[in-house]
Amino acid sequence: MIYAVWVPLLMPFVAVPAARRLADALPPARAVRLLASTGIGLALCSLLALALLVVPGATRFSVVSAFGELAGPLSDTAPAVAVPLAAAALALLAGCAAAVARAARRHWAELHRAAQSPDYAGGELAVLRDSRPDAYALPGRPGTPGRIVVTTGMLRALDPAERDALLAHERAHLAGHHHLFIAAAEVAALCHPALRSLRAPMGYALERCADEAAASAIGDRRVAARAIGRAALAARAAEGAPQSRPRVALAAAAGPVPRRVAALLGRSATRPRAGRAAAAALLACLVVSGAAALDATSDLHSSIEAAQGESAQH
Repeated sequence: MIYAVWVPLLMPFVAVPAARRLADALPPARAVRLLASTGIGLALCSLLALALLVVPGATRFSVVSAFGELAGPLSDTAPAVAVPLAAAALALLAGCAAAVARAARRHWAELHRAAQSPDYAGGELAVLRDSRPDAYALPGRPGTPGRIVVTTGMLRALDPAERDALLAHERAHLAGHHHLFIAAAEVAALCHPALRSLRAPMGYALERCADEAAASAIGDRRVAARAIGRAALAARAAEGAPQSRPRVALAAAAGPVPRRVAALLGRSATRPRAGRAAAAALLACLVVSGAAALDATSDLHSSIEAAQGESAQH
């Protein structure tokens, strides 16, 4: 276990370079699914590895050994190393749990405030009287529909065809439950620092999914590209104004807009060979991390059974 347990903690650093290439190399829907599954899988494996590091050090304490009916500690590592290592791993686990709990409370509180706000009352579309150009998809709480929020400033900045494209973009965010993928990337980032780098490619891939859905809905990729570009320019012109958008919302003008526009206009095609290579690298990282975590778990289980057997003999 001493070697295998470290693999899940190191593998996210290897996976991140492949993840950065994935968003451009694969079709956006496939990139989103692969990034989400890889991020969550690597995060879970790293948490399991931390838990496995806690157990051997904890058995150095007699009360833990007695509770587990063990004849002695599970590791030959010196107490001066095993105990501090277990304490550090336990502190990291507690920190991850606290960070995820805080993020979940903040997310829920923002959704609750939005649901109670009269600004977002009505049907699918909520128009805010605000000169600042903005548009975003605001997810609903479980069991309640989300809303498309657009300001009067944004409506004035676009022509009718561009407004249709913008609304189709935001509608795609709601229909695809894209906020859940963002939440998955956020949780993974809170569980392992290297996985923070997955948030940018995930956000870009989600915006590309909505861009493609908007282009398909209105039947004109050039209009969709123009709507995204003009919405981003209008929003950037008002950047100095205070931002009232909830953090859980997904905005049409977010992310690297020039790359998104170029993709819609066909100036940056997907690269199947590079995409397959990046996907294979990510899946390999996930498989290796999972296999190492399972191997370390099996080794720890065998050590516990052996220690319990020795205890029974005595």
